[in-house]
Amino acid sequence: FTPTYASWLNQVERFFALITQRAIRRGSFDSTADLVKKIDRFIRTHNADARPFVWTATADSILQKLARLC
Repeated sequence: FTPTYASWLNQVERFFALITQRAIRRGSFDSTADLVKKIDRFIRTHNADARPFVWTATADSILQKLARLC
């Protein structure tokens, strides 16, 4: 169960994972400033091609799935 006030954390965690996977993993940085520059560059590139999240499940299908699990 994820409280409604904390559900946005899933999206934040996913974004941090993207930064890790695509920008800083296996990186070598001479300074914190270099790391920050790399992250900033990733965010600018990511935002330049940003697309809204589109829900594909209906409320009814989600409720049915929850009913099966409970």
